[in-house]
Amino acid sequence: MKDGFIKVAAASPKLQVADCAFNGEQIKKDIQKAAKSGVKVLVFPELCISGYTCGDLFLQDTLLEGCVDTLERLLEETKEMDMIYIVGMPLVQGNKLYNTAIFCKNGKLLAIVPKTNIPNYQEFYEARYFAAGPEEAFPICVAGQEVLFGTKILLKCSNIPELVLAAEICEDLWVPDSPSLYHALAGATIICNPSASDEIATKPVYRRNLVAMQSAKLVAGYIYADAGRDESTQDLVYSGHGVIAENGSVLAESVLFEHDITMSEIDVKRLLEERRKMTTYKNETTGYQTVFFEWNMENTKLTRKILRTPFVPSDEAEKKQRCEEILTLQAMGLRKRLAHTRCRSAVIGLSGGLDSTLALLVTVRAYDLLGMDHKDIITVTMPGFGTTDRTYQNALELARSLGTTLKEISIVDAVRQHFKDIGQDEQVHDITYENGQARERTQILMDLANKCNGMVIGTGDMSEMALGWATYNGDHMSMYAVNVSIPKTLVRYLVNSYEQQADSKTAAVLRDILNTPVSPELLPPENGEISQKTEDIVGPYELHDFFLYYLLRFGFSPRKIFRLAQEAFQEDYGSKTILKWMQVFYRRFFSQQFKRSCVPDGPKVGTVALSPRGDLRMPSDACVNLWMKEIEMMDDRF
Repeated sequence: MKDGFIKVAAASPKLQVADCAFNGEQIKKDIQKAAKSGVKVLVFPELCISGYTCGDLFLQDTLLEGCVDTLERLLEETKEMDMIYIVGMPLVQGNKLYNTAIFCKNGKLLAIVPKTNIPNYQEFYEARYFAAGPEEAFPICVAGQEVLFGTKILLKCSNIPELVLAAEICEDLWVPDSPSLYHALAGATIICNPSASDEIATKPVYRRNLVAMQSAKLVAGYIYADAGRDESTQDLVYSGHGVIAENGSVLAESVLFEHDITMSEIDVKRLLEERRKMTTYKNETTGYQTVFFEWNMENTKLTRKILRTPFVPSDEAEKKQRCEEILTLQAMGLRKRLAHTRCRSAVIGLSGGLDSTLALLVTVRAYDLLGMDHKDIITVTMPGFGTTDRTYQNALELARSLGTTLKEISIVDAVRQHFKDIGQDEQVHDITYENGQARERTQILMDLANKCNGMVIGTGDMSEMALGWATYNGDHMSMYAVNVSIPKTLVRYLVNSYEQQADSKTAAVLRDILNTPVSPELLPPENGEISQKTEDIVGPYELHDFFLYYLLRFGFSPRKIFRLAQEAFQEDYGSKTILKWMQVFYRRFFSQQFKRSCVPDGPKVGTVALSPRGDLRMPSDACVNLWMKEIEMMDDRF
């Protein structure tokens, strides 16, 4: 449970309709199996002790008493289990019969939640037996124990305060005014749903989407456990559809018509951090009562997939769609700015690298949207001391293949004159040597844009801005920065997506650009090859983008990000290596905020962005000590 990860599960046990003793044994087996896997919250289907399809047998005392007897045996036989499990059974209270979800732990009843919405349409006729449960909870006696009974009950872990459980049952999810809505506003972070949803064609997809959307709407975890194939098939068939979702993402899903336990880990800290950011997420605890419980703290082994590239979808079809969507967002942003300013031209410094290539492709698309001639796009290649023939030729070929107006302006003489003016030795390859070239290129672009009534299109990406890997008032500056919220790991996929749709000549150039090492080319080449590789200096961009995503998207601590990075990159980087580059990331991220405080306008395309006008209001002189101390404490262990 450390770092907020709670291992949860939805079970679909074997069942015999109306055979409570048999069903209890199968439930116990699944509890034992789940416990061996470290599950802490286990949800069983609706009315699983009796079976959902008992019909008028629900009105028989023998069945109702059999359910209570089975519950008592389950409590006794699982009293050593440090797990909360939720079982369903019919329960008599006063003059009514209720369809209930019962929370059990260590042989004790924690709470009993009755179903709120009783369906009585089409194939459902529950109102023949069951009454709608009361909202306000009150104590009742069941199986020799006093326990709260009602829908407005929260179960809170006293040693993991972010973990708050609540329940709704089957139909409660499908109605417009779901109880889970109020549970979440009252503080519930995981909703448990024992269910019995019959199977018909196309329903699994609808059900899956419904669970995912409810978890997104509530910013919650959701465990949905459906009745299985052993229910009566007199008129209906049940599939045992288990779904575990977290804030809109399905973490795990069962195979239909199989007896199985569907497991994953819900990150309750992440959910609460997300809610804190939402100023519209209300607190409403009126009428709720809280039951407290405690777990032995342990390190949950993660089975949920941790993507190496959180900015890039893993599914190929989704990735293709996402790339097209982002390219359109970038182009639409530039289209509006070009139309508003009535610029006749767009000026781009084309290096033959990935970032400037993407900026040009986006500009071409914006021009197409405006019906403007590509000849009004002025591409400028500015060879200097570090330019290699490969990138130089790729820049020329790409500019020509896209029909732009190409200009070649060497910066060598101008930079040498500048070095002479400031007394810089050309043989000293320090930061002045590098930045002098970057600023000269920017001056050329800016003045050229003035001359031709144009706009300088920024090429730098979000990863560079996060690390401050840009020359202040050099490549750091432009008139509209189309790549400003594109992380380096995504740039490659966007260019690749464009390449797959391009004509053969353009595609060939793009493929070579994709295979070129990332470099600012500010140091002289060695044997004609790039000598200055960015990732050798600042570290792997896939690690930095990973750190950036979890730092800004969820506000995770270095310790938690490190744990996730170990899971994602264990095949490629050792713990010491990850920590080394994490230290570099945090130092640079904090020290380089002054560059981000004055970045040009540019379109936001994802949930993480660095604009000081929108997403990141951070003081330029904030101290990194707290974060570095946490990293150093981890580093001491390796």
